[in-house]
Amino acid sequence: MEEEFVRYGVQLERHSNHPIARAIANYRSELAQEELTDFTEKAGYGLSATLEGKKVIAGNERFMEMNNIAYKVPKMLGTSVHIAVDGEYWGCLIVADVVKEESKEAIAKLKEQGIKKVIMLTGDKKEVAQYIGSQVGVDQVYAELLPQDKVHQVEKLINEGNKVAFVGDGINDAPVLALADVGIAMGGIGSDAAVEASDIVLMQDNLKQINKGIEIAKYTKLIVKQNIIFALGTKFLVMILGICGFANMWLAVFADVGVSIIAILNAIRILPKHGKMK
Repeated sequence: MEEEFVRYGVQLERHSNHPIARAIANYRSELAQEELTDFTEKAGYGLSATLEGKKVIAGNERFMEMNNIAYKVPKMLGTSVHIAVDGEYWGCLIVADVVKEESKEAIAKLKEQGIKKVIMLTGDKKEVAQYIGSQVGVDQVYAELLPQDKVHQVEKLINEGNKVAFVGDGINDAPVLALADVGIAMGGIGSDAAVEASDIVLMQDNLKQINKGIEIAKYTKLIVKQNIIFALGTKFLVMILGICGFANMWLAVFADVGVSIIAILNAIRILPKHGKMK
């Protein structure tokens, strides 16, 4: 019974790009993939399909309630994925988040870089979300959110006059990534929908890449300002010299082509800086 329970869960979760689904699928990756029919995924709730002629559903407590299935609340801390077959509750899989040390460091560095507030928006249980939030040092936690709830929270922040950057990876995060001032997708584990909806894609699943991106962006902004001031200043100076009769053709060429070349060379300084930030 236990082997069949795990097999049903793995077969169903293989067809989702959600990080929790991938964790379950990878748990027994050696299982041969079986054919599913009538597969559907309800964002923020769970999955359902027909496997071996049986109706299998896997999802959170709200998904069980939607399907009128009596479930048991586990005592273990973690994200619960409940599984039912033909309307009968079989049990649940517990997926516990492992807090990466770099996540805590990345959030601390974000605050040093001038980020005023770090907020967690998640569909996980309140207890799990608050535990993870306290471990990594976020300022505020909103848990048990559906995709539309995340959109509402981000809209509220934007309407209050805040500039909002949102980091996400799942298909549920796609609407919020598109809504935020800056949408950042985790490219390694992110779904295609999240990647398409985002402005920035991190090729490594490490939050410290956000710190690196901010540093590169600030340095790039500095160089852009330098180039604009140098180019306009030089052209204005040559124009004044030309009006006064002191500028010749070669000085005019320098003001045009020479300034462009110097600006390009100055911009190349970003490359070694980028290397140092790796």
